[in-house]
Amino acid sequence: MSVAALARLVKLSHSLFALPFAAAAAALVGRAALPDGLPSRLVLVAIAVVAARTAAMAMNRIADRAIDAQNPRTLRRELVTGEVSLRAAFVLLGGSAALFLGVAFGLSARCGLLALPVLAVLLGYSYAKRFTWACHLWLGAAQALGPVGVSVALTGGLEPSAAVLGLGVGAWVAGFDVFYALQDLEFDRGAGVRSIPARFGVRDALFFGRALHLVAVAAVATAGALGDRGPGWLAGTAVLAGTLAAEHLYVAPGGTLRRERINVAFFNYNAFASLAFALCALGDAILWR
Repeated sequence: MSVAALARLVKLSHSLFALPFAAAAAALVGRAALPDGLPSRLVLVAIAVVAARTAAMAMNRIADRAIDAQNPRTLRRELVTGEVSLRAAFVLLGGSAALFLGVAFGLSARCGLLALPVLAVLLGYSYAKRFTWACHLWLGAAQALGPVGVSVALTGGLEPSAAVLGLGVGAWVAGFDVFYALQDLEFDRGAGVRSIPARFGVRDALFFGRALHLVAVAAVATAGALGDRGPGWLAGTAVLAGTLAAEHLYVAPGGTLRRERINVAFFNYNAFASLAFALCALGDAILWR
């Protein structure tokens, strides 16, 4: 077993989705941030984001290992092949969860106490698909807590703009998770795994995805208005909207699903959207204070 195998297990590279929106949240609430120790708190926030995501992914792989062993698409996952042992996965889960909680308490007692229910939501998502087709919304709610946590860590409280940005991030993630689940529609139905595609079919799943992404763009724009952000935030919102629209056209041109394109869309389009938006948000915070 190698460090690279552990990184693949939790898809560490997908932190590209989480970190940029944490940076955008920091830019959004920057004017209200407490000045004492701000650089070190920003570093701790970044560590907390990666640690929380790693714990959530490790839990997901552990919880899904039996399902993954039956699904042709996931047969090569590291816990299925034995490239990573179950013990190592639990150590990674425990270590990253402990790091998340330790960093949260290092930020403040309030952050530490709030981190406990946040961790429960993150880890609980791994079992949501066993009992509800709304598991994508659970994932979205978990991701929505990110900007909220950034606000509490940097300002000591919850800025309304950060809460609305959280809604936008949650809707964005839930929307592309619906797309991702389209790959396993038939398998999920046969295995009793709950999802929007398995429950409602392709056409309605595409509708859910579009609706969630419309909510995401509207919420991100509203968050910028509440935070009195400038043209950079508006430009980032436009880039996000355009990229999401292109993703929908790529995955389902003319309303016809192209499943072979989902993986490309999942990583390439969403990674670009989050990075481009974060750069615009940071630029806005620097140029239009």
